[in-house]
This record gives sequence, structure tokens and C-alpha cells, in this order.
Amino acid sequence: MAIAQHASRHTGLPMHTVFIAVRAVLFAGAFLLFWLWVALRIQALDRYLGASLPEWMVVFGLLAIVGGASLVVTCIVLFIVQGRGTPAPFDAPKKFVAVGPYRIIRNPMYVGGLLLLAGFGFFQQSKAILLFCPLWFLGAHLFVTLYEEPVLTEKFGTSYLGYCRAVPRWIPKW
Repeated sequence: MAIAQHASRHTGLPMHTVFIAVRAVLFAGAFLLFWLWVALRIQALDRYLGASLPEWMVVFGLLAIVGGASLVVTCIVLFIVQGRGTPAPFDAPKKFVAVGPYRIIRNPMYVGGLLLLAGFGFFQQSKAILLFCPLWFLGAHLFVTLYEEPVLTEKFGTSYLGYCRAVPRWIPKW
């Protein structure tokens, strides 16, 4: 409580927003550490896949990591400030968020996560991590279509359905 009050005084944010931000950082950190652990376990399979990727892929990996992290952080901030919630399904935003990258695609946080994972694979020059990326994306797609979209439809009704008609799930309309 003292830390949140201190943070609230210095940032000018309301106390409840500080509490949401602390939860969001903890949940996002745990999620990131979990997928880092999975990626490192998968990387062990590289010894069975032969030669590693070219050295220059490390730079590509760093760019993808920065891009993915920027997208994820932007989405988390929007969930906290606009949605009054966190990215965790059990502590989801209370208000519908359709601003920032959510105007372009419905699931930018997952796209950012995929960029982070692929970037890490390129940075580590790991074929195994890169081969895991499509499986990770399939899991995200199934989670979105089988859980998130029905829950959001139930929670936000016609406004969410209109949003789904206007904004593509994964690939932006330019």
C-alpha cells in the first residue's frame, strides 16, 4: 500500500490506476518469463536441426524484439488507462479498448508477442524457436476465437460485434 501511495503521489495518477498498473506489470512479467522459459527449453532442440542461422539475423531479431515490445507495452498502457484493467483474462479491462493499435487490428498484443518470440529466435539464431512460432500463433488464434471473442461479445455486445466487422483480427486493411 505504501509503495502505491508513493507512486500515486509522484505520478499524479489516481490510486486505483496505480494498483491496476502494478497488477498489469506483474502479470505481463510473469507471462513474459513463462514464454522465455518455454523458448529456452525449445532452443535445446536446435542440436537436432543442424546448422544455425546466419549472424546477421541477430540484428533482425533485435529490431523485431524492439518492435514487439513497443507494441505490447503500448497495448498494456491502453488497457490500464483506457480499459481500467490488465491483459490477464482474469483481470481484464472493464471498458472496451478500440484506440491506438486496436484501430488497425483487433489483437495487436498477440502480434507484439509473436514479434517478441520470433525476434528472440532470430537473436538466438534458433531454428527451433522460429519453428515454434507458427504453433504459438495457432494457440493464440484458438484462444482468441474460442475464448476471447465470445467473452468480449457477451461483455460488450453490439459495440464489439460492430468493431469486429470494421477491424480485422490479424492482418490490417491498408
